[in-house]
Amino acid sequence: MLAASGLLFIAAPLQAQDAPLPPITVGAGLQTSFVHTEPDEADGSDAFALNSVRLYVNGPVTQTIKFMFNTEYNSATNDIGILDAVARLEFSDKFNIWFGRFLPPSDRANLYGPYYSHHWAVFADGVQDGYPFIFQGRDNGAAYWGQFGKVKVSAGAFDGSSATGDDTLIGAGRVQVDFWDPEPGYYLNGTFYGDKNILAIAAAGQVQGEDRSAYNVDFLLERKVPGGGAISVEAEWAKYDGLGGYDGRYRTDDGGYVLGAYLFPQLVGEGRFEVLAKYAHARFRDGLTPVDTDYDQKTTELNLNYVIKQFNARVMMFFKDTRFDAVRTDFMQVGVGLQIQM
Repeated sequence: MLAASGLLFIAAPLQAQDAPLPPITVGAGLQTSFVHTEPDEADGSDAFALNSVRLYVNGPVTQTIKFMFNTEYNSATNDIGILDAVARLEFSDKFNIWFGRFLPPSDRANLYGPYYSHHWAVFADGVQDGYPFIFQGRDNGAAYWGQFGKVKVSAGAFDGSSATGDDTLIGAGRVQVDFWDPEPGYYLNGTFYGDKNILAIAAAGQVQGEDRSAYNVDFLLERKVPGGGAISVEAEWAKYDGLGGYDGRYRTDDGGYVLGAYLFPQLVGEGRFEVLAKYAHARFRDGLTPVDTDYDQKTTELNLNYVIKQFNARVMMFFKDTRFDAVRTDFMQVGVGLQIQM
């Protein structure tokens, strides 16, 4: 009897160690659009675009060691680039280490990217996601992140030479507090389409050397509407001081935006309609030469979205008006975008 008990005692942890691992997942994403662009005092143009194609591979090596590999089609060069390539050491909610290429701690907009943003013309306002990067907001480096209930923290060091041309490392950090429902995981969403009640406030920043910095505060409020809809407000203020920014001719780029949306609860066919509006104001200062005069950019965007399966199937009709008080030419865009993921 004692021998049998001993064998059972030894076998139990062996069985736990040999527990089946979660399956490897393979997915894909597509964004395509038709856009009419109308510059002031110039002829307009029409274009069909294959904006983005992504392939996703995620899987476990052990219960705590995981791997993420994602690719992105570059429409400018017609090449395929490495988006994410990450060794994920995930021991608990409170202790996770990532190595490789991924999104550094930064603003919410960078951490949700174009596929999980709330609006179509993301990263076109001079404010959102102006942090330096190698490719699509990513950089090579290492970071710690942890979830402490409704508080999420992250910090890391990232390669400087490939992102900015300076071989000094870039330090990055972010602290987020979720006052209502928590948001698990490192990457974020621009909306939850009524699945959660969100009230989140965060601050993030990056530094390189003694005189180059970028930092922001961001905010998301989302409240469920009876029947399946949601009301959302997103906002951000950011400053890029010698690090990142939207115009390399200027040392300082700062500004903010506010976005509001309402997802109607009524089903229309297979989806729900959503109306969205966003206004952003960015300022470009400290030009490299006297010829580079200061200027402001004001961006207004309106969306009428048809949300079929949240981020996996949505059609986004958009209008965007971009105005400058100097240096650049005003222009307007109207179009429709389609996003599919599996």
